Amino acid sequence: MNKIQKWCQNKLKILTSEPKAIWKAKTILGEGTLWVPPQNSIYFVDIKKKNILTFNIKTKKKKIIKVNKEIGFLSHIKKNIFILGLKSELRFVNLKTKKIIKSIQIEKSKPLNRINDGKTDSQGRLWFGTMDNSERKIKNGSLYCLDKKLILHKVDTNYYITNGPAFINNDTFLHTDSRSKIIFKIKINKNFKIVKKTKFLKFSKKDGSPDGMTVDIKKNIWVCHFGSGCITVYNLKGTRIHKVELPAKNITNCTFGGINRDELFVTSALKGMKKKEIKKFSFSGSLFNIKTNLKGTVSRSFKYKKYV
Repeated sequence: MNKIQKWCQNKLKILTSEPKAIWKAKTILGEGTLWVPPQNSIYFVDIKKKNILTFNIKTKKKKIIKVNKEIGFLSHIKKNIFILGLKSELRFVNLKTKKIIKSIQIEKSKPLNRINDGKTDSQGRLWFGTMDNSERKIKNGSLYCLDKKLILHKVDTNYYITNGPAFINNDTFLHTDSRSKIIFKIKINKNFKIVKKTKFLKFSKKDGSPDGMTVDIKKNIWVCHFGSGCITVYNLKGTRIHKVELPAKNITNCTFGGINRDELFVTSALKGMKKKEIKKFSFSGSLFNIKTNLKGTVSRSFKYKKYV
């Protein structure tokens, strides 16, 4: 590859299709998108309805699995075994047989908190955050990492509403405080201690609140906006390079998937919307699909040493 070709590749213009609602699921608080390649399926959750939803992109089969607690996310381990980020619990479960394999309690001393967003990094470690469940204006949320030995590391504190994360490399990632409208860039050492934390992006009121996000192979960050009906894309310098408008007001979470990892799956929420707004944004609460000319980073399963 010569210099001109390399420059053109680095300056690739992002192209996206018109968002398509592939499931009008009417989620109150859709979240937790997870692409599971062996199943050709996108998983997501409705936190408030306590549902796990799955959609097979080949067969178009839809399935809803009820759980007994509010669920912020799920992470794949192997076959039908997943980790569920329930209200105050990480539950290892076989979703086919419903057998609970293991349970790890989270923040026993904070019964008014719940687990919110979570994802695995390139090393198969699970990162997730907590928040005040009533969304009171208190910084009760924290950021955690569960390693493959099932050791829980408390990495950061003092968040209103934790969201994200999105991973740049093995030691650097982005993490959001939605109420503060700030995305932080965080670097950690091998002991999970923060060595550097800076404000990567700060949003205004008209932007809504930054919610879930993901990263493509060019290290561009795709940010969902709760309250302003869009996804914005930023390079690592923090410059906005693309925007996708969606026919839903509250855009909550996204991940790349599909056979070639070049499709973006996006959740939305009906939470807090008035009848007039629901009429205007009639696809709110839907799962969307957007075709792109970029691939997402590879989704890693949680590396639980029992199954590695």
